[in-house]
Amino acid sequence: MRAHLPLRLVRAAVFTAVCVTLAATAHSLGGGTGPAPWAAGLGAGAVFALALALPGRERPAATVNTALVGAQAGLHELFGGGDGTAYVALHLHGQGLGDALGMLLAHLTATLLTGWWLARGEAALWATLRRLLRRLTPLRPVSPPVPRAAAPVVRARAVPPAPGLRHSVARRGPPLPA
Repeated sequence: MRAHLPLRLVRAAVFTAVCVTLAATAHSLGGGTGPAPWAAGLGAGAVFALALALPGRERPAATVNTALVGAQAGLHELFGGGDGTAYVALHLHGQGLGDALGMLLAHLTATLLTGWWLARGEAALWATLRRLLRRLTPLRPVSPPVPRAAAPVVRARAVPPAPGLRHSVARRGPPLPA
């Protein structure tokens, strides 16, 4: 099953919103300042273009996580480069190795959790679309009903019981205890 343009636009917009919001929030919390508005807009446009190219069909969790990690790395560089610190990843933000590794682990953890969340949403969306398509598509073509043949009428005569047994009552049961 393939996604058409309206669904692709919505999926790309959700991916972009989650990705850019995560990067901007993490950058604000980690560095103390938010990204410049032009950097956030440029990053959102680039992520949207990337995300619009991917969602033609259902993507597995590995693809979603890979795209999210790549987009987060690019956004991190873009947001860090706005304050005069170009090549942020290579220069380790001017911090020690421990701080840089801590930031890298925090970025990867947040990215992988968000990627898992997006992949689960992707799977739920496609499962819902498949169920909806199954309900809307008839399983077999509808044909006019075939009339059934009428059941034969059988007439039977009631046989009366024998005259000697007409007034007898059967009272047999288990024997009484002694």
